[in-house]
Amino acid sequence: MRRPDDSPDWMWADALAALGRAERLHRQFFQPRRAPVPTWEPPVDVLEDEREVLIYVALPGVGQGDVQAVIDGGELVVSGRRLLPRPFGSAVIHRLELPQGRFERRVPLPPGRYAGVRVGSENGCLVISLQKAT
Repeated sequence: MRRPDDSPDWMWADALAALGRAERLHRQFFQPRRAPVPTWEPPVDVLEDEREVLIYVALPGVGQGDVQAVIDGGELVVSGRRLLPRPFGSAVIHRLELPQGRFERRVPLPPGRYAGVRVGSENGCLVISLQKAT
């Protein structure tokens, strides 16, 4: 709050600020409920040549079987969960920089049709290969 000696319009400025805060709270309160929001998004690289589209998703410590990848419209949706390894369950954590918990990444795909999908892993990345249809 401003004091009366800050500006001759202090009451008006405070009223506008309060209205702005109320509007933001109103939008948050009345947003439609959705599925739980992912806590983080892994970085991706998307490469394309004449035969395929390759998507590299940086997921160190996440097993290939712990990830779901589906095509939804024109997007590839990659989701799953990264959890602390079991030995760290009772350990004292001195630093924790790799994100933990639920993740989801939506990757817009280049236009086209895809005939086959291969999923693998390479150097800590999930690698998804989308074969182009001829």
